[in-house]
Order: sequence, then structure tokens, then C-alpha cells
Amino acid sequence: MYSSFEAREEIEEHLGGWRTQADNFLQFAPYAGLAILSTFNIQLHDDRVNTLLLIAKSEAIMLASVHITKRLTNIDRPNGQAYAFPSGHTAQAFLAASIVHTELRDKSPWYGIGAYTVATSVGVLRMINNKHWEADVLAGAGIGIFSAHLTYLTHSYRWGRKPLLVGLNVAPAYFGGGTPGLTLSWRPVADRHY
Repeated sequence: MYSSFEAREEIEEHLGGWRTQADNFLQFAPYAGLAILSTFNIQLHDDRVNTLLLIAKSEAIMLASVHITKRLTNIDRPNGQAYAFPSGHTAQAFLAASIVHTELRDKSPWYGIGAYTVATSVGVLRMINNKHWEADVLAGAGIGIFSAHLTYLTHSYRWGRKPLLVGLNVAPAYFGGGTPGLTLSWRPVADRHY
């Protein structure tokens, strides 16, 4: 197995002290791309309200998972600072990439490929910048992807949707005491099926 220590040695050998701040900005790049496409009326899988709710819910799950795990493990970073495991930057990038992929996969696979490429570069830059071990980055990617998928699985798609009047039934009824009448029943159905 290729360990985190071996990866750290390879990076130092080939890149030495080269550092960049690009990872601090690139972690949000998939969201920026999604916002730009939405502005140009590219049809997303979900409407804007539900997309924003999905992002908020995913962010809450990811942030809670990352911060709890960091506190419980208390592993030092390669540069000696505390709380390395897992990488929050990488979790953020892969969460955003997963949402971009899910929202735009019906349009083209290239949106997802681009978003995951950016997310992967964030993980690599975290290791190059001596902020994280290889295991931190892999765990962060897993948490980001898991958070997005858990959110989509548990989201009910109620907000912003008007129910349709479907299955309208009218039937004769007989009430106690010899009173005749009619019953009316209907069931609301969301305007989109998943």
C-alpha cells in the first residue's frame, strides 16, 4: 500500500516548498459554475428553491460530519497544526461537485467530469500545500460525496410545488338515519416524478 507518509515524501521530493492559495477558492468553483449556468437558464434537475434547499441541507450534513470527526480523531497535519482528518476543503469541493453532477447529469456528463476534476485538484493542492495527509483527502472526498447523496435520498421535494388534483372520486353515500349524500375524495400528487 502507498501510505500517506510515502505520498508526503514524493510531494516534497518533486515539488519542494512550492505552495499556492488556489485551493481556498477552487473548493467553491463547482457552485460558481452551477450559479452561472442557472443564470443563463440552463435547466437544472430541480427547481431553484429545491436546489438551494438541497445545498443547505448537504452543507449542514458535511460540516457537522467534518467537524465532529476532526475533534474526535485529533490528528496533526503534516505541517504540525491540529485537526487534519478529514480534509474540510476536499469535502467541500466534492460535495459541490456531487451536486453539480446530480443537477446537470441529464444535460451532459461533462459538467460532472469538470466539477469532479476541480474537486480532485483541491485534494491534490491540500497535500501539496502540506496541509493534509493522503488519508485526510480521501476521507474528505468520501464525506462530501456521501453528504450529497444522503441529502438527495432524504429530500422530499415538497417546497415550491403545487399539488395537482388527481384521482377525483365522487360516490354515493348513505349516512346514518337514512340520509343520502355524496362523498368527494382526491389525492394531491407532486408535479414531478423522481
